[in-house]
Amino acid sequence: MDTSTANASIVAIATHGDRSAFENLFRQFAPRLKTYFLRCGVSQSVADDLAQEAMLILWRKAALFDPCKASAATWIFTIARNLFIDAIRHDRRPSFDPLDPAFVPDVEPSVESELIRAQSEAQIREIVKSLPAGQREILQLSFFANQSHSLIAKRLDVPIGTVKSRVRLALRRMRGRLKP
Repeated sequence: MDTSTANASIVAIATHGDRSAFENLFRQFAPRLKTYFLRCGVSQSVADDLAQEAMLILWRKAALFDPCKASAATWIFTIARNLFIDAIRHDRRPSFDPLDPAFVPDVEPSVESELIRAQSEAQIREIVKSLPAGQREILQLSFFANQSHSLIAKRLDVPIGTVKSRVRLALRRMRGRLKP
């Protein structure tokens, strides 16, 4: 099949849905496409599938063909090349591991562990309340308001060393009062 006949066949498919023109193009290009895909390194079955997919795209998108821009063979092999690139991208896309911790739902805490957590929180609150006001305020700003030591020092108008010392003293007192 020469270039002008192939071009005319694609135009006939686009304008009239000409099945015989498509059949002629299929006979001419499907084996060549399959050979192209095999040379690209895909398996026999994948080459068959890609060749058929390329011809199906030709049927669906024949109206987009412009014989002034490219010949039928160039247009068809451009479709084939794009299909091959898409197939490679799909194969290289990582698959999801169902055992990945991000996909495993969190285990609901048991009633016992919730009770222990609540008791621990209550114990910590009581210990924090019993701390001297300066240490308590710095702990609240540092751990509950997530402020840096330098911001706390500016806010309270004290040296940064004082902030660090009060945090250390408060944590030491808390550790000594915590019950296991």
